[in-house]
Amino acid sequence: MQCPICSHPESKVVDSRPASDGSSIRRRRECLACGRRFTTYETVESLPLIVIKKDRTRESFDRSKILRSIIRACDKRHVTMEQMEGVVTEIESTLQNSLQKEVNSTAIGEMVMQRLRALDEVAYVRFASVYRQFKDIGAFMDELTRLLDEKKH
Repeated sequence: MQCPICSHPESKVVDSRPASDGSSIRRRRECLACGRRFTTYETVESLPLIVIKKDRTRESFDRSKILRSIIRACDKRHVTMEQMEGVVTEIESTLQNSLQKEVNSTAIGEMVMQRLRALDEVAYVRFASVYRQFKDIGAFMDELTRLLDEKKH
């Protein structure tokens, strides 16, 4: 790390501890040339993720949108806020770990449905009915039948 005072390229770490919010590491450093001390913060680099929507427009990934839709689907169900936030965190981690710069909103929707199906079947059906935009009761019944068939096997 370059010294901000004398620009010497080398320093040693004197003290290291997590920052107050836990999202970074605070390091006290000492310049090997001038002996002055300075502080640096180390954070995890996250790649910006762009979502390609159904209408082909692009926007930045926003975890709060996913959480709002899951909360709506889980309304009056026995699903805790921690479980819902866990689903969102799991999806966000999966997307970040894929190292893709862009992802289709349909892929995100499928990930949500997969996790909701395991978490709460009613919430899954609620989410699927909005996400898949069922046109009539027949399409809705087809999804329910598929869910029941999977449960039997």
